[in-house]
Amino acid sequence: MKPIQLSKFVEFGRKIICVGRNYGEHAAELGNAIPEKPLLFLKPPSAYITEGTQIKIPTGCSSLHHEIELGVVIASKCSQVRAEDVMEHVGGYVLALDMTARDFQDEAKKKSQPWTLAKGFDTSCPVSGFIPKEKVIDPHNLEIWCKVNGVLKQKDLTDKMIFNIPTLLSYISTYFTLEAGDVVLTGTPSGVGPVKPGDVLEGGISNIVTMQFTVGK
Repeated sequence: MKPIQLSKFVEFGRKIICVGRNYGEHAAELGNAIPEKPLLFLKPPSAYITEGTQIKIPTGCSSLHHEIELGVVIASKCSQVRAEDVMEHVGGYVLALDMTARDFQDEAKKKSQPWTLAKGFDTSCPVSGFIPKEKVIDPHNLEIWCKVNGVLKQKDLTDKMIFNIPTLLSYISTYFTLEAGDVVLTGTPSGVGPVKPGDVLEGGISNIVTMQFTVGK
């Protein structure tokens, strides 16, 4: 059997599990309460794009928002794993944008409907290159940032997460078997906002990785 190449997780990963409202200031800016347990939703792997592919505004969307996030790439299968053991199943990290059709999401919230269209449309998960875990000394001491047309919109440290990475992964593995190539998006800091056709989005993690995407016209 060939060894798994986690750097190609976009090609074989089976699911993207996302955590909502995991930074207090972001929850506050959207008028949401601080969650008592992780708030989870899914994106399909068809949501992935890598640099060189444009972000598409979904049909009917009038308010597309950027949300920069640290992603955790799973290296090995795990189910119902304790927080103190779960990091053994992490293979690396990735920077991601959780592109959100905010008008779709607001409508879904009002009707108590799922966020699937708002969060899972094609191109809703732009990602950077894979970051091996050896390059990240402490995933809770990283600065993530996002610029739109050169203007800084989001910037914060990952130590501001409400639920840290071991807590998230252990909780998720209680309900979903995590498999090699799966990605867990750990939430976005405050500063989310709208983008329009032609906008250029840049993001980075400390001095480790950067990425750039354009919103299609």
